[in-house]
Amino acid sequence: MTKQPFTVADYLLTRLKQLNVTDVFQIPGDYVKHFTQALEYFEGVKAVGAINELDAAYAADAYGRTRGLGAVSLQYGVSTFSALNAIAGAYVEFSPVVVISATPGADARQITKMYDVLYHHSTGNLNADQEVYQRVTVAAETLSTSVGAPEKIDNLLIAAITYKRPVYIACYKEVWGEPCPQPPSAALQPRLFKSEPLALENAVAQAWAQITAAKNPMILAGIELVRHGLSDLLQQLIDASGFLYTTTTLGKSVLDEQGDKFIGTYSDAASIASVRELVTKADCFLTLGTVITDDYLWFIENKYAQMVLATTEQIRVGYFIYQGVTLKDFMDALLQRFRKAKGFPLATLAPPQPPYPEPWASNSDPHWNDRPETITYNRFFQHTMKFLGDNDLLDKIVMTYGVSSSLYVATNAYGLARNSFIGSAAWQCIGFETGAASGAQLGSGKRAWTVAGDGGFMMVCQSLSTLARNKLNAVIFVMSNGVYAIEQVYVDLSSFEPGPEHKFDAFDILPKWDYLALARAFGAKGYRVETVGELQAVLQELKSATDQPCLVEVVIPQKDLPGQMRRLGEE
Repeated sequence: MTKQPFTVADYLLTRLKQLNVTDVFQIPGDYVKHFTQALEYFEGVKAVGAINELDAAYAADAYGRTRGLGAVSLQYGVSTFSALNAIAGAYVEFSPVVVISATPGADARQITKMYDVLYHHSTGNLNADQEVYQRVTVAAETLSTSVGAPEKIDNLLIAAITYKRPVYIACYKEVWGEPCPQPPSAALQPRLFKSEPLALENAVAQAWAQITAAKNPMILAGIELVRHGLSDLLQQLIDASGFLYTTTTLGKSVLDEQGDKFIGTYSDAASIASVRELVTKADCFLTLGTVITDDYLWFIENKYAQMVLATTEQIRVGYFIYQGVTLKDFMDALLQRFRKAKGFPLATLAPPQPPYPEPWASNSDPHWNDRPETITYNRFFQHTMKFLGDNDLLDKIVMTYGVSSSLYVATNAYGLARNSFIGSAAWQCIGFETGAASGAQLGSGKRAWTVAGDGGFMMVCQSLSTLARNKLNAVIFVMSNGVYAIEQVYVDLSSFEPGPEHKFDAFDILPKWDYLALARAFGAKGYRVETVGELQAVLQELKSATDQPCLVEVVIPQKDLPGQMRRLGEE
């Protein structure tokens, strides 16, 4: 048998494998066939066939969040444009994903010039894909030849792992199959940036003056600490300073949440009362690796001058901005100050975590207090979180959430393991959670535990088939109230009041689905629960599922309004 040449596709796959990418999510296509054929037979990297482009790209995003780098292979034009929403979310939320594609080849381009032919999947601009993806990646390249391909591929991958954001790489159709030299055996490394010494000294001195003048300092931790491997450094800072800490919703589970310095996640008005009180009382915030979204407008409007903000993009102390200072160097320098200074670490301890059934019972919609068997958002979390804790499962799952009422309710949870909470908290995409499940489970090696709104699930329900096809025992809970509840909160909060005179807007009403039939069609195990007792019984059954996804329709009242969402809606 003739030995097959080592190709450009093999080069990229080898580099991905060296970076611990052992799964590539894909949608097939004729332009990209040379890459997908190489992927199919490449030892050590599995092709994970997805049902549609959003499914594939959401999965690659979640894989990147848990494994450190993800990859998705897409057809030209129709596929890349369909996946754009997911890649934009990965860009906003610092998730490194390699988008792989192919364009019409050199022959097609010549024919286009000669005869003005419009090739399939093309807008007429054969560079449109790259031009669009340049807006949502840190590097984008289309290779017209195998000459120089190794260096260009390496530079793209280095950009992805350095900046923890997506990159785009396409080849002319024929180039993926062209011969290419093999890469060195050593894995690529991210670029290392060092701070300008004087700028670092000035930034740290100003920050130290503000920190030591504060009476109630606090750390607000964000997602960049997870992405850049700085969680351990954060823990050292907490230990050396003695400061209490909280996280943004996007940064939730940056550390194991069992520590006695963790006050709970700060999600503005959705936060539990003790978190809101401590944040209000604090007079200096060491804000590390955060993405500050419009969920935090109150915080920015009231605490801006009290922030010592350090991200990969800037260092700001109060109103002073310092260029040329890296996040890691800044944290390291502060750590040394805390270790040498008298009076640290502070002996302050976080308030005890709310005893069961809190924080859920007081946040559950009081309209259902006289019906204790009715499942509400908060009762769902009350019983599922207790189940996970009682069965020692919190470190064996990874949670995924799109933007929904459930996301904000879930921010009240305590006890999560490090990097076990994935949510579309900045890009705020409905439906992300279900598509993300396969990538989260394959990337982490833990069971995906997904809570979806019914509207979000309807957008990417085909992802259930991807889970079944790959024999993943993920659990998808669908909060079935028949409406886009989170949208209605911001349209008209009074719609949730009892009585027929209070109605949801027609555009927020969803069609009725038979979820049990849908589960069977997609190869999943289906359940439907309408009472707390039924939910508790199904939770016990879920423990035994091994190689099949489970879809659980959780029936809740249409007008159930969790306290977390009421407070957000009243702001």
